[in-house]
Amino acid sequence: MSLHSHLHEALRVGSAFSTGGAPAVDFSLAAIWRSMGTFARGVFFALAVMSVASLLIVAERVLLFRKSRAESERFAGDLGPLVEKGELDEASSRKVDQATAGYLGRTLHAGLRALKMTSALDVDARIESVARAFERQTARETQTLKRGLGVLASVASVSPFVGLLGTVMGIVTAFQSMASTGSGGLASVSGGISEALITTAFGLLVAIPSLLAFNWAQGWVEERQVDLVEASNELLDAVARHLRQKRAD
Repeated sequence: MSLHSHLHEALRVGSAFSTGGAPAVDFSLAAIWRSMGTFARGVFFALAVMSVASLLIVAERVLLFRKSRAESERFAGDLGPLVEKGELDEASSRKVDQATAGYLGRTLHAGLRALKMTSALDVDARIESVARAFERQTARETQTLKRGLGVLASVASVSPFVGLLGTVMGIVTAFQSMASTGSGGLASVSGGISEALITTAFGLLVAIPSLLAFNWAQGWVEERQVDLVEASNELLDAVARHLRQKRAD
């Protein structure tokens, strides 16, 4: 036998001795999925449902935010010249499509409608009625813009714990396998540990984008709420000036 053959045989024997003759462990995703138990697959599917739900909510909110903001800017552009000219009676008599007026249009129109409906009251009572109408509609619009954000917050907070539950059960499965086989080598527990780490990673993968999306959407809604309050106060000041001027005349 040649020197090369002796060296090759020695390396083969040493490798078998160091690994205890254990077969190589397949850590591919397909192999890990096949080794998953029913509970771990249930955790995986639960996280998948959470991920899809959060993606759908984010897509729906993005489309709604863009549409409503464009509609609000268009309404403000139409109403602005009338307010500047002091033609609030004409502005309050205009018909507004609630479905396409945007959050700003619906809020300002609620105040103008209150102005028109309280024509028989005195000036102070009409101003107070308009102010309350602004407050009520602002609260409604804010709640509408926040719709679905609670689901994002729940997914962001719950999915890491769901992944952790899969981790704990995977480790329990690994130790049960080790106890049943009576061996303490890495090969006997590596499948369960891999399964545990996969569920943890997937839980974090679902939670992080959901948390980022929630923070972004929450900040966007808060900015629009400030816009609503400022626009309502400006229009309320214009209404007060208009009514007091009419009373003086």
